[in-house]
Amino acid sequence: MTLSLILACLWAIVANVIAMLPSRTSHWRAAYALIAVGVPILGFVTYENGPWVGLVVLAAGASVLRWPLRYLARWIKAKLTQI
Repeated sequence: MTLSLILACLWAIVANVIAMLPSRTSHWRAAYALIAVGVPILGFVTYENGPWVGLVVLAAGASVLRWPLRYLARWIKAKLTQI
């Protein structure tokens, strides 16, 4: 297992532990931090292991961060309908 995959697995474990912690507002701050850390890890995984493994890791990260992705999709849709 490469270093990049180990980092991606650690990211997933940390993300799941954060999701289990009770909080009212820090989940969004944690999501921003996870995105900021996860994007370079995703690039590293793709660089070391190829695009197919990168897509699998991207899908895993998207399943963890599904609410920020839904809000991003709504925001993009609202911006496109304004044009």
